Amino acid sequence: MKQVKAILAVLLLGILSLLPLRASQGLGHWLGNRLWRKGDRAKMTFQTRRNIGRCFPEMDEGAQDALVRESLQQTGCSLCEMGMAWLWPARRTLKKIRQIHNAELLEDAIAQGKGVILIAPHLGNWEVLNLWLSAHYDFTAMYKPPRLKLMDDLIKRMRARLGTRMAPADTRGVRMVMKALRRGEMVGILPDQEPEASGGIHVPFFGNPALTMKLLPQLAAQTGAVVVCGYAERLPQAQGFDLHFRMADAEINSKDLEQAATAMNRSVEACVRALPAQYQWEYRRFSHQPAGEPRFYD
Repeated sequence: MKQVKAILAVLLLGILSLLPLRASQGLGHWLGNRLWRKGDRAKMTFQTRRNIGRCFPEMDEGAQDALVRESLQQTGCSLCEMGMAWLWPARRTLKKIRQIHNAELLEDAIAQGKGVILIAPHLGNWEVLNLWLSAHYDFTAMYKPPRLKLMDDLIKRMRARLGTRMAPADTRGVRMVMKALRRGEMVGILPDQEPEASGGIHVPFFGNPALTMKLLPQLAAQTGAVVVCGYAERLPQAQGFDLHFRMADAEINSKDLEQAATAMNRSVEACVRALPAQYQWEYRRFSHQPAGEPRFYD
């Protein structure tokens, strides 16, 4: 059954890859609108609304609802762009990048020779960002392998087609990342997924306690690597993508783990506030609450 699901998923990606960007994004908007109309009967809509409500309490109900709808549309775009991001020839995808903001931050960071940790939140189209980084730097990307081997093989092959080394989120992957940093290279880590309880610490994210990975701040403290945030903004009307880079909060290199993890979440939050509708709000970011706290998604 798993193999059948993997084959169907690959076939769907193949179909999506036949669409021009305007059509795939139009389909994404349609999917998002369908979810929004279903309201909280759709799990994705409920979780998006719950997260936005808690993270933007200063917004009135109407503004929150508008952000929920736009967020679901943007999530639909992210899904429907996967054919473009994974199966188009790399050169064709890279031509969709219009501007690169603050690219000099990466050059300056590499020049320091301590290695660079690129924080890539689930914001905009992170696959486009990965492709551009692969085309310009020696780049190692840490990822969580999917359960379906066929999908894992496809992800590794497509993300690595311009030379990216894929490091699984396990002990072997950590060793790969450490070696890359010692060589003064760049590594990319998605900072906003819930880790296993043993690998996380509860620190604030948009004012709410969030189980946050220890690995990235520990790497930053141990290696002295420069930490930079990056994301690919989806432009309106299928115009393409802009890449944005910004320095992470300076305290992310602190040897105090709680202080460093809090700084990492502040860095992610700053990126999200610049482009709130394109963040992955449907993700259950606050599933594991501190002991004694009520469940977040009930």
